[in-house]
Amino acid sequence: MTVEEIARIVEGEILCGDKDLNIERAVATDLMSDVLAFAEPNVLLITGLHSPQAVRTAMVVGIPAVLFVRKKDIPETIVNFAKECNITVLATNLSMFETCGRLYMNGLKPVRRGVE
Repeated sequence: MTVEEIARIVEGEILCGDKDLNIERAVATDLMSDVLAFAEPNVLLITGLHSPQAVRTAMVVGIPAVLFVRKKDIPETIVNFAKECNITVLATNLSMFETCGRLYMNGLKPVRRGVE
């Protein structure tokens, strides 16, 4: 599914990046150590950690898009850093639980390291 479709499903907005980027899997966590351990390239990172660390971790692992949940105010510094890193950023007011549920019900698959 595209980033634009993801934004629609979670009633969110695209803050920067490619609305046509295709995403097939997602990982959801607030612990960046989990991202480093379990994430795959080309997945969506869903997180409530509203800090540059989330974007930096995505860059290191090769994750092209970050969806911030429980949207408060996403600092412009995070958006600007994501632009520099060529990472698409989305934000939604939904909780992580509801965000994941909606995306899963619409066909987005989870990262399943070692299962498939």
